[in-house]
Amino acid sequence: MIRIEIQPRWRFHQSDGSSLDPQGLALLQAVHDTGKLTEAAARVGYSYRHAWNLLGKWQEFFGSPLIELERGKGARLAPLGEKLLWADQRIRARLSPQLDNLAGELELELNRVLQASNPGLRIFASHGFAVAALREWLEQDPSWQWEVQFRSGSEAMIALHRRDCEVAGLHVPVGPLGALSLKRIQPWLRPDLRVITFVERTQGLILAPGNPHGVQGLADLLRGDLRFVNREQGSGTRTLLESLLRRDDLDSAAINGFHNEEFTHAAVAAFVASGMADAGFGVEAAARQFGLTFIPMARENYCLLCHEDSLDLPAMGALLRVLQNPEFQTRIAQLPGYALSRPGEVMPLPQALEQWRKESLL
Repeated sequence: MIRIEIQPRWRFHQSDGSSLDPQGLALLQAVHDTGKLTEAAARVGYSYRHAWNLLGKWQEFFGSPLIELERGKGARLAPLGEKLLWADQRIRARLSPQLDNLAGELELELNRVLQASNPGLRIFASHGFAVAALREWLEQDPSWQWEVQFRSGSEAMIALHRRDCEVAGLHVPVGPLGALSLKRIQPWLRPDLRVITFVERTQGLILAPGNPHGVQGLADLLRGDLRFVNREQGSGTRTLLESLLRRDDLDSAAINGFHNEEFTHAAVAAFVASGMADAGFGVEAAARQFGLTFIPMARENYCLLCHEDSLDLPAMGALLRVLQNPEFQTRIAQLPGYALSRPGEVMPLPQALEQWRKESLL
């Protein structure tokens, strides 16, 4: 089974023709995490001398230090070092899903030619921490051709309706907003669909560490001094936010940066962490990943949908076994803001709809 990994790579260029490969970014991350250059160098496998020389090369190129050393206080990132680290994290957060999608497509084609594995499942789901963990877990089983594509919720539903995939991700808010969410996807809901339960997750406001602007809720986003970063149009998270704003009679047009878009929860958090925005909206796990403040706003049922006849596919049994695997469930339970919701259980769509309808009355 051939696996393909595509990673973003960037270089710096000066007007005099000199260039620099940012190979020291891992070292900057380690300095940020440990607060000591000796420990940071050991973590990335460098000698202290090599780490020092590398930082010196970077300082010479930029004409500004990347770290600051204080006797008895260890090391910390200088402003330039912080900006470089956040830039790298933003690049990876924004591009990784698209690159993973491309890698998955190439893997599928190559392995079909090589006949290296059995036909698996095409799973289209919005990018999130639980789905990313599921993808990683599935790829540990080389006997199946798993194709996990990160798509918006609406794209996934349309693809399932057209039989362009066997499994689609769906998140339905808990409470009255759930009914509105289901109304939007009603054209693609059919009686033969089956719901595979997965997780509950919490979404809310992602803010700079310590909440320096004193944000208390969505109404504060309309203040002129706040810069906002949003998810892309058509994403379930964007739809959820717009529903919350309508519920509270808040005008999205008054939000500074409402049309600034990022394509993943992590990219939104990285944007806020870099200081380019004061607030964003997404899952709690993204906020915690970047050490940001999080204010919960809504809970969602995140499940998987499939057609009834797809349950007979051999790979579907493998998927259900992963969802029911205690080790995989432990991995998901460790994600901030995620809670297990009887993962791997299958129920008819009408039964799930009735359950969500009852929740909407709460």
